[in-house]
Amino acid sequence: MNFEVLIPIALFISVAYAIKAVVDARVRGKLAGTPGSEELVRSMLLGEEQQRRHASLRWGIVLLALALGFALIEALGWRDVTPGVFAVLLGATGLGNLASYLTTRRLPQ
Repeated sequence: MNFEVLIPIALFISVAYAIKAVVDARVRGKLAGTPGSEELVRSMLLGEEQQRRHASLRWGIVLLALALGFALIEALGWRDVTPGVFAVLLGATGLGNLASYLTTRRLPQ
């Protein structure tokens, strides 16, 4: 494995995640410190929690669809990278996104 490429990518992802965590924490701190209604703060935090759950559901469905796409490629015996392989993977990703959209629409709000 080529670690010279992997280390900068991991560093970039770590820095981006750290910045996101700091910004989210500052927003929550400012929101909790303002003299607004407690109900508004509670509804915003509940909405954020629901959004995180839906994001997890979406990633799970998309990754499952991609796994099925890779299984289809393996079953067909395709060994070379061709436009057909890309079409299967892109189609699986699209179907996974559509399935997650339909699933989240059916969940109670």
